[in-house]
Amino acid sequence: MSGSPAVLMRLVASAFTVAEKAGAIVRNVLHSGELGIVEKTGANDLQTLADRVAQQSICASLSKRFPKVTIIGEEDLPAEEIKDDLIENGQAEDILQKTCPAEYTGLKEEELVVWVDPLDGTKEYTEGLLDNVTVLIGIAYGGRAIAGVIHQPFYNYQLGAGANLGRTMWGMLGVGAFGFKLQEVPDGKRIVTTTRSHSNKQVTDCVDAMEPHEVIRVGGAGNKIIQLVEGKASAYVFASPGCKKWDTCAPEAILHAVGGKLTDMHGNAYSYDANVKHMNSAGVLATLRNHEYYISRVPQSVQQALK
Repeated sequence: MSGSPAVLMRLVASAFTVAEKAGAIVRNVLHSGELGIVEKTGANDLQTLADRVAQQSICASLSKRFPKVTIIGEEDLPAEEIKDDLIENGQAEDILQKTCPAEYTGLKEEELVVWVDPLDGTKEYTEGLLDNVTVLIGIAYGGRAIAGVIHQPFYNYQLGAGANLGRTMWGMLGVGAFGFKLQEVPDGKRIVTTTRSHSNKQVTDCVDAMEPHEVIRVGGAGNKIIQLVEGKASAYVFASPGCKKWDTCAPEAILHAVGGKLTDMHGNAYSYDANVKHMNSAGVLATLRNHEYYISRVPQSVQQALK
């Protein structure tokens, strides 16, 4: 390919390094001991200093390099001057070397929408369940999630002092997914991952209807998709509103890049256009394989409730 890499490849290469910078911010705030917690809508919907500063860093860094890209972040923050030390200018060279799929080579900045969750799993972060925490940067075109970056700031934290913390995975439709080893749950095993802190009877009824051999309750949408692609779970089932577009855009892109699927409880795809409502109001069902089986098991009462 002659000339400079396509805009999409440059955006993903920037998102990769920007996510790692955000991860460092998230770690530093935790180590400082001053989390700066505020409740947004209640005790299960928290925001910390890490959420705020990480989002400032991500949005300012990407806006500086890609001023015409629409960037939508989870946190509703006042406009303010961003300190220079929050700006990340690097790009992941190995991503720039990849060949952009033909259908995306001509994309312009203004056609792309970036969905940012600066700290997915905030409640778990405040409780020390650090393997649940991710930084999510998803990229959409034409309403579809086409590329995404998931960074785990505390990956390896159980190894204790001196461990090399953090890892970053990324994926793009037509290119593949990188930064992890794709694995599947053993044949015939149905392991469902679902919410840890936002459950209710509807969620539980839906999980039970899948007839799982095992249920894993953890925090963070990014974390649950990692479980799917690493063979720890076969379906992510959340039969309730609550998840937002910034929770699912990046994970969906990575999941789709390896042949998986993420839909609402009716089997319909979500749109990631700039003007869509932020709530995934018809729930989330994600699988690496056998999506139709899980959709077929969704109780009618759940489908009725999540119209």
